[in-house]
Amino acid sequence: MIRKFVFIIVLFVLHSNANAQTNPKSEPVVEKTKTIILYGSPDCHYCIASKNLLIEHKIPFVFFDIDTNKEALNEMLAKLKKANISLNNLGIPVIDKYGEIFTNNSNFDDFLKKLIQ
Repeated sequence: MIRKFVFIIVLFVLHSNANAQTNPKSEPVVEKTKTIILYGSPDCHYCIASKNLLIEHKIPFVFFDIDTNKEALNEMLAKLKKANISLNNLGIPVIDKYGEIFTNNSNFDDFLKKLIQ
């Protein structure tokens, strides 16, 4: 009798947790952190310097290698197009800083300042 009762309780708890996780109206438990997206190449010295600067300043970021990740490349190109940034003479890295898209097409020091501001 006790086993049956425990089994029913376990099923109830598992079922309740499954419904809570799939409910689209429930609020997220953890607040999303802002993360910079860096599109580039692992061999690009500008990309390496950008990653090092973000690490040094403890700024969260995700790096996508556009040489090997075609999905990331297409995502980057779509963001550039949406931001009306020309693909002619495109310099990497391309940065998505919380929705602001910019590239390394000017003075590199100015580019780095935009990363940490």
